[in-house]
Parts: sequence; structure tokens; C-alpha cells
Amino acid sequence: MSTPMTPSPGADRLKAVVRTTLPPVIGLALFILLWALLSASTPTLPGPGKTFAAAVELFSDPFYDNGPNDMGIGWNILHSLERVGIGFGLAALIGIPLGFIIGRFSFFHDMLAPIISLLRPVSPLAWLPIGLLVFQKAEPAAIWVIFISSIWPMIINTAVGVTRVPQDYMNVARVLNLSEWKIVTRILFPATLPYVLTGVRLSIGVAWLVIVAAEMLTGGVGIGFWVWDEWNNLVVEHIIIAIFVVGIVGLLLEAGLTLLAKRFDYATR
Repeated sequence: MSTPMTPSPGADRLKAVVRTTLPPVIGLALFILLWALLSASTPTLPGPGKTFAAAVELFSDPFYDNGPNDMGIGWNILHSLERVGIGFGLAALIGIPLGFIIGRFSFFHDMLAPIISLLRPVSPLAWLPIGLLVFQKAEPAAIWVIFISSIWPMIINTAVGVTRVPQDYMNVARVLNLSEWKIVTRILFPATLPYVLTGVRLSIGVAWLVIVAAEMLTGGVGIGFWVWDEWNNLVVEHIIIAIFVVGIVGLLLEAGLTLLAKRFDYATR
């Protein structure tokens, strides 16, 4: 009587690799095929081959500088990231502490909840005219749009995290007569850190999404303005490249924050 053969570890690893890589490869292949078919029936839409050739040429010198209106795509990406970093950083400095206050004190929750509920659904670009009116310049107006768009996920997630801290923790703090600072630093912050990082991750996605539209309207150097400029020049393949660039950069930002969240989650266990 023969015994069944057990698969070797190498075969198991190969199967795992195939299961992991095959679905996305098939998905990308289908996407490229549909793109090629659509471009074949639409002469004004560049196909994958033409777009790839344009990307190779474009990224062969991404940091050339021939003046404010003629800069490489690398400089445009860096300028957009700079605006996102400033607006997102300001939103974190204000939004996370405000979320702790709203979640910790019912008075501030009742006072600010109607305002947040009213302002949060407003389209990000609706804030742009207010920024232009107040700051009188396009650069701070774009940063203002990033700030006001990315602050809400951090406020809401932080406040929710504070409200879900087990009541036993707060009872112990009351028995030990801990100061408010120690309650925040020793109890609330470690317990709510996963919620805070979730809000941060959502906010960076919103910030990067909004900056492209804001730069289209405000002008200057940035990936959004670059897309609009290429549209005015009817270089459609560059617009498609910019779409991929925006998606890849957004994916990298979110992936980096996800790894950071996992690391802090491990540290707080």
C-alpha cells in the first residue's frame, strides 16, 4: 500500500507565489488589453505603446528646469508633495489634539459636532475661493484647501478612539488621581493610537487627491498644473502618464503610513 506523497516546501512556496502574483498580473493584462482596444477605436487616445515610449522620454530627464512654466515632472511632483506636506502637517497639528478634546469632554463634543457635521461634506474645491480671498495668493490658498480637506478624518477618528477607551482605564486613572496630562499621555494616547493612525492614513489620501484639482485651478509648479498645461498643449500621453504617477505616489504614501501604523500597533500591544 503506497503512502500519499506530501508536497515539498519548495512546491508550497511556488504555489503561494503563483496565488499571490497571478491575479494582479491577469488584472493588469486585461487593463492593458482594454486600453489598447479603446485606443484603436479612438484615434485621439494614445495606446499603451505610445504612452510607454513617451514615459521613457519623459523620465529620462525628470528634473530639467527651463523656467517656472517649463520644468520636469520630477520638480512638479516634489512641489505637490511639499504643498501636501505643509497642509497635511498643519491639519495633524490641529486635528489630532482637537479630536482628543472632542472625545474627552462632552461639552466640546456637543459644541463642535454640529459645525463638523456641517462643514465636513463640503467639496474641497469650494474652499478654494475662500483661501484666495483671505490669502490673496495661490500658494497658501492651495495649502489651505489641503488643510481643510484633510483635517476631518483625523478629528473624527481620534475622537471616536477616545470615546472607545474602556471605562475601566478611566476609573483607574480617577482612583490614582492622575492629572489630565498623564491621562492623555499614559492612557488615551496609547489606547487611541490605532484610530489616530487610521485617520492620518485616510487624510493623506484625501490630501493627495485634492492637490491635483487645486493646482489645476491655482497654477504654478505642481503635478495638477502640469496636467492642465499638457491638456492645453494636447499632449494626451503625458496626461495619462500623470494619472499613473498620481496613483503610484498616492499608493506609496498610503503604503508607508500603513507600515507605520502596523509598527506602532505592534509597539502598543
